Amino acid sequence: MIEALKLTYFRLIKQLNIDTYRYLYSIFNLSNRLIGIVGPRGTGKTTLMLQYIKNKVKNINDAFYVSMDHIYFSEITLFEFVQEIYQTEGIKIFFLDEVHKYKNWGQELKNIYDSFPDIKIIFSGSSSIDLLKGTYDLSRRGIVHNLKGLSFREYLNFQTGKNFPAYTFKELIRNHVEISFELSQVDKIKGLFKNYLKYGYYPFIFEGKEFYFQKLMNIINKTIFEDISNFYNLKTENLIYFKKILYFLATIPPGKVNIHSLAKNLAIDDKTMSHYIKILKETGLVSLIFADKKGSSLIRKPEKIFIENTSLYFAISYGIGHEANVGTLRELFFVNSIINCGENVFYSKEIGDFACNKINFEIGGKGKNKEQIINDIENSFLVKDDILVSSKRIIPLYLFGFLY
Repeated sequence: MIEALKLTYFRLIKQLNIDTYRYLYSIFNLSNRLIGIVGPRGTGKTTLMLQYIKNKVKNINDAFYVSMDHIYFSEITLFEFVQEIYQTEGIKIFFLDEVHKYKNWGQELKNIYDSFPDIKIIFSGSSSIDLLKGTYDLSRRGIVHNLKGLSFREYLNFQTGKNFPAYTFKELIRNHVEISFELSQVDKIKGLFKNYLKYGYYPFIFEGKEFYFQKLMNIINKTIFEDISNFYNLKTENLIYFKKILYFLATIPPGKVNIHSLAKNLAIDDKTMSHYIKILKETGLVSLIFADKKGSSLIRKPEKIFIENTSLYFAISYGIGHEANVGTLRELFFVNSIINCGENVFYSKEIGDFACNKINFEIGGKGKNKEQIINDIENSFLVKDDILVSSKRIIPLYLFGFLY
């Protein structure tokens, strides 16, 4: 069976013909003995692994790639597998894909790490909750990379063949006028941005648009009925609530719902609803925005609940026959871009819509005025859709797609 696994590994490398690279590829290396790649389904973790082997490992015979959902691992433990390959072929670099699908992954990764000091393990998983909250603390032994969906910058680079850089939040705020002037020269950038909002978050868009939404609905189903079901040990009849929550969120403006009203609409209690929302957040299907208050987020209630990204929002809306709300799209893109670059974003009740690093942001279309930020104009910006160039207190919405 090991020979069959090896043939599969070689075949995957040989047939890999994807020449687009995610932002994590340029900084990914094997400087640690234990490296995790986590993130929502569909963001390109498997492809990143295979690209790294093909381009950076001098001899593919020095490494071994295997997906941990293979039936072979119902007969043999991961530890036994690694030990056999190590002792018979001297392989010391193991790429273990979908490791969370293997029942005892946490303990065995720890045992392998402790038992073979010259082995390097690179593992991936579809939902960060499985990997970061396992029984065995692996964070002290290695590092974990979180692979987000495509930024608008990545999508634009792939579509145009150019190499526009990413900016830190501070750089973007400080230099937004100059940056926007340069980017405004890009041919059809406004149309490309609208396409990105609908189709651009997941790398498989480069395989074509035809089944894009269908693939996204498959991601939702697998996340709920495989990842959530297995990790939380929920009964099948309870899993349907997760889809109902997503469908409900797709039909209302953000901020028009709270935990109590959501629970009431779906006929479950508030405590259960809070638990389900937390699970959806941890598995990458929704984002929660809190008010900028002191205290633990564990006891605070979210002020806004968003479907995690614009492509997912479009897919769900399309699936239930609901027209996507442009206001929701604008806020969702802004929030998602800020979160994915590693900054904290909060709901603002007094000035603007959101706050980040003590700066207020009001999100809207090109006709939006400064009424909502006039009381703190020096620390506030209008973020406008459908414009290309910044001015002193106005930033184009698309510019926040260059934060990673």
